[in-house]
Amino acid sequence: MKTPKRLEPLIDNGLIDEVIHSLKSGKEAAVYVVRCGTVICCAKVYKEADQRSFRQSVLYQEGRKVRNSRRARAMAKGSSYGRKEQESTWQSAEVTALYRLSEAGVRVPRPYDFIDGVLLMELVTDSDGNPAPRLNDLDLEPELARTYHRFLISQIVRMLCDGLIHGDLSEYNVLVGSDGPVIIDLPQAVDAAGNNNARMMLERDVANMTNYFGRFAPELLTTAYGKEMWKFYQSGELRLETQLTGYFEEDTKAPDVGGVMREIDTARKENEEK
Repeated sequence: MKTPKRLEPLIDNGLIDEVIHSLKSGKEAAVYVVRCGTVICCAKVYKEADQRSFRQSVLYQEGRKVRNSRRARAMAKGSSYGRKEQESTWQSAEVTALYRLSEAGVRVPRPYDFIDGVLLMELVTDSDGNPAPRLNDLDLEPELARTYHRFLISQIVRMLCDGLIHGDLSEYNVLVGSDGPVIIDLPQAVDAAGNNNARMMLERDVANMTNYFGRFAPELLTTAYGKEMWKFYQSGELRLETQLTGYFEEDTKAPDVGGVMREIDTARKENEEK
C-alpha cells in the first residue's frame, strides 16, 4: 500500500521496513500493520491537534501534572501552542500508561517505541496469526462470557492497584487475542487518586463490561463489582488477591453532622489556646 506521510520519516530512519496494510481509522488515530525487521507490529498514528476536539479530554486530564509552567499556562489559555502541547500530553499519556501497565502485569499491547506522534506496539493476533477481533464482534457462550468477565474484572483491579483507571473501557476497546482479552486505547487513562471523577469512571468501566457480558450471562447484571472495588480502594484495602463478591450494600446511615461539628469546635478551641 501507499506509505502514509506520517510514517515516511520512520521508514527513512529505518524504524519501519514496510507498511503492510491499514488496520483501522478512528477519531483519535489511524492504525497500520507494519514490519520492523522480522517483527510484525502496529503503528498507531495519532491525528493532528486541529483534527481532534478537546471537549471530552478535560474530564480526563484533571490530575495530570505538567512540569513545565510555560506549557501549563499555554494549555490553560488554549493558544495554538497550548493546543499542540495538549495534544502531545494526550498522546504521551497513553504511551506512559502502556509502559506502566505492561510492567504491572496488565494485559495491554506491549509498547515498543514512540516517535513524532507514532506509537509502535505489539500486534495482538488470534490463534491463526490474524489481527485479533474486538470483543464486540464476538458472539459468546455463557461460560466463556463469565470467564472473560472475571478476567477483565481482575485486570481492572490490577490497574486500580497501580493507581490507574482506563476511563473509557467498553467492548469496543478490548481485543480478544489467542491468549484472551487485551485492553487497548488508553489516552484517557486517569490517576485514581488525583481525578475527582475517578470513582464515576471506574464504575462506568465496570458497568460497561457487566452490561456487555450480561447479554450472554444475564446473572452478571445483578453484580456491583465497581462499587465494591472502589470501597476497598478508598479504604486502602484493595489488593491483587482481594476476593470480590460482586455484592455491595449502600451505606444508608445518616452522617453524624453534630459529631463532626463538635470535633471541629474542639479543634478550633485547641488551636486558639496555643
